[in-house]
Amino acid sequence: MTASASAAAPVLLVKSGGAAALPEWRASFHEFAPGLGLEVRAWDDPEVDPGRVHFVLVWQPEAGRLAQFPNLKAIISAAAGVDHILADPHLPDLPIVRMVTPETQQRMAEFTLMSSLMLLKDMPRIIAQQARAEWREFSTPRTARETRVGVLGLGALGLSTARMHAAIGFETAGWARSPRSETGLACFAGTDALPHFLARTDILICLLPETPDTRHLIDADLLRQLPRGAALINVGRGSHVCLPDLLAALDSGHLSGAVLDVFDEEPLPADAAVWHHPRVLVTPHAAATPSRRERARQAAVAIAAMLGGLPPPHLYNRVRGY
Repeated sequence: MTASASAAAPVLLVKSGGAAALPEWRASFHEFAPGLGLEVRAWDDPEVDPGRVHFVLVWQPEAGRLAQFPNLKAIISAAAGVDHILADPHLPDLPIVRMVTPETQQRMAEFTLMSSLMLLKDMPRIIAQQARAEWREFSTPRTARETRVGVLGLGALGLSTARMHAAIGFETAGWARSPRSETGLACFAGTDALPHFLARTDILICLLPETPDTRHLIDADLLRQLPRGAALINVGRGSHVCLPDLLAALDSGHLSGAVLDVFDEEPLPADAAVWHHPRVLVTPHAAATPSRRERARQAAVAIAAMLGGLPPPHLYNRVRGY
């Protein structure tokens, strides 16, 4: 490419992983998008002409920054969620693409299955006993085949999670706002069906999007509808769970345990009560982050679609909220 052609090439700005990650991003885009004519530059590169920026791949962009690119065509999230983008009060009205990849789906299904098995085998108790150097044998009451898993949210990640649980024998069901049909999976839909779904759920896995309707959905009222001894895995959004209500349900014995990967405030403050609760496993938003190479592949697919006049996969819908 000549110097003049390079100067005219549209720019893809990347804000994920910092300057140290830029060579990997460039190599990956060179692998997956050699024909798109993109120049991959760092988010904080002072030599980038804002008018040349046509696409951005971002995690937690500063408020007002996206509005500074007059020729920006689309915003690609570096994660499945887009709330870190929507938080910008100056956000331009542009397409937003969610980062949902086959690798994301596999990682999420693996993480939630691991979490279900840890809860099933009472791993919080084992971890606590090890911390006290205490050898105390115990047995757990049931196997996976005798345990009912319920997945809240049946998007791509929810379906992958449900399928993997069902494959090893968990009695698996899913709930969504609108009707779904999935072979081998009991599907519940709508507000009226939620109590029936909860009543048959021993391990509740939350994979809902963040919308006004889902904020603090998992509160004392919802938790009371789960069978006594049920457990919770939240890998959706931190806003889904009312933490004081969850801790109260654990302290009362109504819930037996929880795995929490997402929180309203991240990093989770050191004085947060959930760090020290004996029935809670805290993980640092680590459930399903795909590799940079996989994210570059998915971003290249999305950009190629948009340049060809087609809608990209996993386009965020502002009306639905996901």
